Amino acid sequence: MTKSERIADKLAAIIGSWKFIITQSIVLFAWIVSNVMGWVNWDEYPFILLNLLLSFQAAYTGPVLLMSANRQSAVDRRRAMKNLTIDMQDHDLIIAMQLHLDKHFDMLMGELKNGGRKQED
Repeated sequence: MTKSERIADKLAAIIGSWKFIITQSIVLFAWIVSNVMGWVNWDEYPFILLNLLLSFQAAYTGPVLLMSANRQSAVDRRRAMKNLTIDMQDHDLIIAMQLHLDKHFDMLMGELKNGGRKQED
């Protein structure tokens, strides 16, 4: 993985966690309450600065989440191709084993028909 892919995955893990959602909810609640109650006057109703900050956050987190999802999709695609290759090899092995068993079964059945004598090729 490249450095940017590792960063995108770490940010996606943080942004997609309950810890982040709860922390952000607490911060937003504190921001709104402190401005409504008049304890601070950074951003009075209709909270234009808060809206700007949330828009800024969304503008950057969206592409980061997409980068992480695209990378994971590529990993899943490679894993599926590897599984398909293994499945095809297993299928070929099973067919070979089935042919081998069929040959020996036919030979045994021929011996039973001939009264226990081996069948000549």
